[in-house]
Amino acid sequence: MQLRFLGNNSKVGDCPTLYATDRDTYLVQGWKIFANDLLAQLDLGEGETAVEVPTELFEHLEKDGHLSGEFRRLEDPLMVLTPGGTYVVQGREVADPEALSQMSIPDYETVVEVSKAAITALLEEPRGADLQHRAQPAH
Repeated sequence: MQLRFLGNNSKVGDCPTLYATDRDTYLVQGWKIFANDLLAQLDLGEGETAVEVPTELFEHLEKDGHLSGEFRRLEDPLMVLTPGGTYVVQGREVADPEALSQMSIPDYETVVEVSKAAITALLEEPRGADLQHRAQPAH
Protein backbone atom coordinates (compact mmCIF):
# COMPACT_ATOMS: atom_id res chain seq x y z
CA MET A 1 0.00 0.00 0.00
CA GLN A 2 1.40 3.38 -1.01
CA LEU A 3 0.66 6.39 1.18
CA ARG A 4 0.44 10.10 0.44
CA PHE A 5 0.76 12.33 3.50
CA LEU A 6 -2.10 14.85 3.65
CA GLY A 7 -1.31 16.44 6.99
CA ASN A 8 -1.39 16.41 10.75
CA ASN A 9 -2.10 18.75 13.60
CA SER A 10 1.15 18.01 15.31
CA LYS A 11 1.97 19.36 18.70
CA VAL A 12 4.57 17.91 21.03
CA GLY A 13 3.44 14.35 21.83
CA ASP A 14 0.28 14.84 19.79
CA CYS A 15 0.33 13.63 16.20
CA PRO A 16 -2.94 12.42 14.64
CA THR A 17 -2.27 12.23 10.90
CA LEU A 18 -4.26 11.80 7.68
CA TYR A 19 -3.01 9.90 4.61
CA ALA A 20 -4.49 9.05 1.22
CA THR A 21 -3.70 5.59 -0.18
CA ASP A 22 -3.43 4.02 -3.63
CA ARG A 23 -6.43 1.83 -2.65
CA ASP A 24 -9.02 4.67 -2.75
CA THR A 25 -8.99 4.89 1.02
CA TYR A 26 -7.77 7.17 3.77
CA LEU A 27 -5.66 6.13 6.72
CA VAL A 28 -6.53 7.98 9.92
CA GLN A 29 -3.85 7.80 12.61
CA GLY A 30 -5.22 8.79 15.98
CA TRP A 31 -5.37 8.17 19.70
CA LYS A 32 -6.42 4.72 20.90
CA ILE A 33 -9.73 4.72 22.77
CA PHE A 34 -9.78 3.18 26.21
CA ALA A 35 -12.97 4.74 27.64
CA ASN A 36 -15.49 1.92 28.05
CA ASP A 37 -18.48 4.30 27.91
CA LEU A 38 -17.31 5.53 24.50
CA LEU A 39 -16.46 2.06 23.20
CA ALA A 40 -19.93 0.86 24.23
CA GLN A 41 -21.46 3.36 21.77
CA LEU A 42 -19.63 1.78 18.82
CA ASP A 43 -20.49 -1.30 16.80
CA LEU A 44 -17.02 -2.59 15.93
CA GLY A 45 -16.77 -5.54 13.58
CA GLU A 46 -14.06 -8.19 13.33
CA GLY A 47 -10.70 -6.51 12.67
CA GLU A 48 -12.07 -3.03 13.32
CA THR A 49 -11.08 -0.46 15.87
CA ALA A 50 -11.65 3.23 16.47
CA VAL A 51 -9.40 6.24 16.92
CA GLU A 52 -10.00 9.71 18.29
CA VAL A 53 -8.73 12.71 16.33
CA PRO A 54 -9.16 16.49 16.45
CA THR A 55 -11.87 17.78 14.11
CA GLU A 56 -9.26 20.02 12.45
CA LEU A 57 -7.42 16.97 11.09
CA PHE A 58 -9.93 16.70 8.27
CA GLU A 59 -9.12 20.20 7.01
CA HIS A 60 -6.29 18.36 5.23
CA LEU A 61 -8.88 16.78 2.89
CA GLU A 62 -8.52 19.98 0.85
CA LYS A 63 -5.09 18.63 -0.21
CA ASP A 64 -6.93 15.68 -1.78
CA GLY A 65 -9.16 17.87 -3.94
CA HIS A 66 -12.07 18.58 -1.58
CA LEU A 67 -13.33 22.14 -1.19
CA SER A 68 -13.45 21.78 2.56
CA GLY A 69 -12.83 19.29 5.33
CA GLU A 70 -15.97 20.33 7.20
CA PHE A 71 -18.29 17.40 7.72
CA ARG A 72 -21.98 17.99 7.13
CA ARG A 73 -23.11 14.62 8.46
CA LEU A 74 -22.13 12.30 11.24
CA GLU A 75 -22.43 8.64 10.30
CA ASP A 76 -20.27 5.61 9.59
CA PRO A 77 -17.21 5.79 9.63
CA LEU A 78 -17.31 9.05 11.63
CA MET A 79 -19.15 7.78 14.65
CA VAL A 80 -19.10 10.36 17.41
CA LEU A 81 -18.40 14.03 17.99
CA THR A 82 -17.15 14.03 21.58
CA PRO A 83 -17.91 16.73 24.14
CA GLY A 84 -14.21 17.64 23.90
CA GLY A 85 -14.59 18.51 20.21
CA THR A 86 -12.89 15.47 18.71
CA TYR A 87 -14.14 12.86 16.26
CA VAL A 88 -14.16 9.13 16.80
CA VAL A 89 -13.45 7.36 13.51
CA GLN A 90 -13.87 3.63 13.11
CA GLY A 91 -12.52 1.35 10.43
CA ARG A 92 -10.38 -1.65 9.72
CA GLU A 93 -7.24 -1.58 11.86
CA VAL A 94 -4.21 -1.25 9.60
CA ALA A 95 -1.87 -4.23 9.83
CA ASP A 96 -0.11 -3.89 6.44
CA PRO A 97 3.65 -3.88 7.25
CA GLU A 98 4.48 -1.78 4.16
CA ALA A 99 1.99 0.92 5.18
CA LEU A 100 3.01 0.87 8.83
CA SER A 101 6.68 1.20 7.90
CA GLN A 102 5.86 4.55 6.25
CA MET A 103 4.43 6.01 9.48
CA SER A 104 5.66 6.93 12.93
CA ILE A 105 3.08 5.60 15.40
CA PRO A 106 3.49 6.13 19.15
CA ASP A 107 2.26 3.39 21.52
CA TYR A 108 -0.86 5.39 22.43
CA GLU A 109 -1.98 5.67 18.79
CA THR A 110 -3.20 3.33 16.08
CA VAL A 111 -4.38 3.61 12.47
CA VAL A 112 -7.71 2.83 10.80
CA GLU A 113 -8.49 2.58 7.09
CA VAL A 114 -11.73 4.07 5.75
CA SER A 115 -13.02 4.37 2.20
CA LYS A 116 -12.69 7.69 0.41
CA ALA A 117 -16.31 7.36 -0.72
CA ALA A 118 -17.53 7.11 2.88
CA ILE A 119 -15.55 10.18 3.95
CA THR A 120 -16.57 12.17 0.85
CA ALA A 121 -20.25 11.43 1.52
CA LEU A 122 -19.94 13.08 4.93
CA LEU A 123 -18.83 16.34 3.31
CA GLU A 124 -22.22 16.67 1.57
CA GLU A 125 -25.16 18.58 3.02
CA PRO A 126 -27.12 16.62 5.65
CA ARG A 127 -30.40 14.97 4.80
CA GLY A 128 -31.88 15.28 8.28
CA ALA A 129 -30.69 15.53 11.83
CA ASP A 130 -27.53 13.48 11.26
CA LEU A 131 -25.43 15.63 13.57
CA GLN A 132 -27.64 14.73 16.53
CA HIS A 133 -25.56 11.60 17.26
CA ARG A 134 -23.19 13.03 19.86
CA ALA A 135 -21.39 11.39 22.72
CA GLN A 136 -22.71 12.04 26.16
CA PRO A 137 -20.18 13.23 28.75
CA ALA A 138 -19.12 10.60 31.25
CA HIS A 139 -20.35 11.26 34.78
